[in-house]
Amino acid sequence: MTQNTKPQNDASDTQEPEVTAPETASGTESQETLDEVGVGEEAESMDIDDATRALAQELADTRDKLLRAVAETENVRKRAERDREQDRKFGIANFAGDVAGVADDLRRALSSVPAEAAHEPAVKALMEGVEMTERTLLAALEKHGVRRVAPEPGDPFDYNYHQAMFEVENSGHPAGTVVQLLQPGYVIHDRLLKAAMVGVAKGEAKAAGRVDTSA
Repeated sequence: MTQNTKPQNDASDTQEPEVTAPETASGTESQETLDEVGVGEEAESMDIDDATRALAQELADTRDKLLRAVAETENVRKRAERDREQDRKFGIANFAGDVAGVADDLRRALSSVPAEAAHEPAVKALMEGVEMTERTLLAALEKHGVRRVAPEPGDPFDYNYHQAMFEVENSGHPAGTVVQLLQPGYVIHDRLLKAAMVGVAKGEAKAAGRVDTSA
């Protein structure tokens, strides 16, 4: 009688396969997340730096434009002030020249009176009235910066204010000095309005080329 025997299960002979838990993606994803955060922070930092530099440049440009605008405004103000000063000083130049011409006419009228007639009471009174008018005109001109230029014989010839109409030899005056005043000149402040017409002792003035004898 055959006895069926069941093989005995030997736990020691049978090995259960090791079950390895699948590697989860949580660790990798965490690292990737950290990397992304780091990259994001770095990019954000770069963006902030770029924005800061751009803002600093914009501020510098704005400051430069502001300084230029202030400088230009100051230049405009100074130019306007100079123009006003020029207008104040020289705005009456043409009118002053005309009035000076009237004063010269009065002087010529006085000079044309014969010596013998100058002692007559009527003529003398008339001459005194003309002289008073001349003085009043000259005072009014001086009040506005207009001054008569009337060099005396022997005064140095000044090409800035005098115009030589002729030269005189053996005049008894040093060469280059005024011999005769033909017509007074005028200046308005520091600007020549009309040159005084004079005769000049011949000599150095001609050699220096300062004398205009073409008239």
